[in-house]
This record gives sequence, structure tokens and C-alpha cells, in this order.
Amino acid sequence: MAHGHEVPVRSKKQEAKAASDCRSVSKMKFSLSLLCLLPSTSAFILPQAEKVSTTSLWGRKPFISGNWKLNPQTRDEAVKLAADIAATVTPESPDADVALFVPYVFIEAAQKSAGDRLFVGAEGVCPEIKGAFTGAVSATMLKSLGVQWALAGHSERRVIFGESDEYINGQCLKLIEQGMSVMLCIGESEAEYEQNLAGPVCAVQLRKGLAGITAEQMSRVAIAYEPVWAIGTGKVATPEIAQSVHATCRGILRDMYGDAIADQTRILYGGSVTPESVDGLMAQPDIDGALVGGASLDAAKFGRIINFQTA
Repeated sequence: MAHGHEVPVRSKKQEAKAASDCRSVSKMKFSLSLLCLLPSTSAFILPQAEKVSTTSLWGRKPFISGNWKLNPQTRDEAVKLAADIAATVTPESPDADVALFVPYVFIEAAQKSAGDRLFVGAEGVCPEIKGAFTGAVSATMLKSLGVQWALAGHSERRVIFGESDEYINGQCLKLIEQGMSVMLCIGESEAEYEQNLAGPVCAVQLRKGLAGITAEQMSRVAIAYEPVWAIGTGKVATPEIAQSVHATCRGILRDMYGDAIADQTRILYGGSVTPESVDGLMAQPDIDGALVGGASLDAAKFGRIINFQTA
């Protein structure tokens, strides 16, 4: 008769299970040892491309802007429209920047009419400062009028006037060189959108348009995402679609410049924005404003857009 505790005899099946359990424990210990070597809990942070930002979190000031294009037809009309729009900016309005991008010939009149309630900017600029460029307007000319903002890369300039990414980049660089600010417009055509190319198209236009612009200079840059298929067509990307592309664009900026610049750069939505659609768009975390076309020619409509509501 054996003394003490008897050692139970295990079957082969039990032996195999025990060996498997031992290996599992060993793997767990090894994994825990690797985690101990990590400098922080960064292993549990989502990849940068999946980070979600919000206007309130990053402190991006909303930017509501209007693009008059080839409108209105007279100086008197421009003066009245600028005054009527400026009157809609009140102490009760959202804390946002407001700008009107107007034809060159109306800039000074619109500035005087609007006063200090909003910025009056230019619809474009020549990347040259002086020389034999008939019909062109330089950054220094605009600066001498007190202009702080100008558009670059609007789809109509790209498509109708044939402005290339390189030309648009020259505009951006020249404006920044003069201590001014630029709103770089990007966006895909309807055919490109239907082929799921919105991201790649925006990536190319962003990378080429911002070439040579440093992280420090990005404080003078705003981005306007305008799906070409929604400009002047009455079609508006749903807030969810717009938010998705804006998040993609912010991810591209993150890859180009890092977290801080990506999180501080304002990305506006443009494309048939109306009083009815603005609230839903502005409620999205990566939509920081609007670049408005047709509705900016109606003071009441644009005033409602300026006074958007997100709650």
C-alpha cells in the first residue's frame, strides 16, 4: 500500500490538454512581457488615419464664405449686396470667420460697404508679381487694397480656364510669400466620385497644391472640398458623404504635416450649400465651414447660412 498522496494517472487525452494549457500560459506570459517593454499605452491608440476630430475638440474656428463668381452685374448691386450680407453678422451670430470672394472690380466697394464685419477676398490671383501678363492681377496688387484672402484651384478655374495643379500651387506660394492667406479648392468630378476616386483625386490635388508650403505656413491655408458634381447643380452631398471625404482629406494632411497641422487646418464644404442643408453639414466633426456659390448672392439666404445652427 502506497503511503502519502497517490499520483493520479492521466490519459493521453488529458496529457495533450495539459500540454496545450502550458503553451497558452507561456504565450500569455511572453505577450505580457512585450507589453511591459512598451513606453506607454500607445499600443492601444487607434492608427492616425482612424482618429476622429471635432471642431470643439481642436478649436477650429468655423469659416463661412461666399463666392460671387461673375456676379453681380453692377457696382451698385455689389455695394448693396455686401451691405445686406454684412448686416446679418450680429453679436448673436456664431463665432465664425465670414468672407466674400468677389470680382476684382468690386473689391474696394465691397470692403467699404461691408466694413469690418467680414473679409472681402479675391476669386483668384496670378502667381507672377509683375511683367507682361495682360489681364492678370498680382498678390501685391491685392495686398495693397487690404485683401487678406484669395481663392485658388476652384474647379471652374481648373476646367474652364485650364489652370494646372502647378499653376495653382504657384498662386498659393505667392499669396503666402506676401503674408496673405489662401483657400485651396479641391474636389472630384461626378464620374470620379462614382468610381470611388474622391480620395485619390483629393490626395493628388492637395499634395500638388500644397507643394513647398511648410507646416509653419499652413496657418495661412484653408481647404475647400467641393465635389464638382455638386457645384451649381442643386445636388448636395449628404452630410455623411461630405464628412467621409473631409475625414479622408484630414488624413492626407496628417500624413503630409502630422497631427497638429491636420487638426488645426480648416476644411470647408462647397457645392450648392443652402439654408436647408447648412445645419446638417456644420454638425459634422470634420466640416469646419462652407464655401457658398449661388446662395451668397441672396443676402437672406446667405445670412441664414452665416447664422447656422448645430444644436
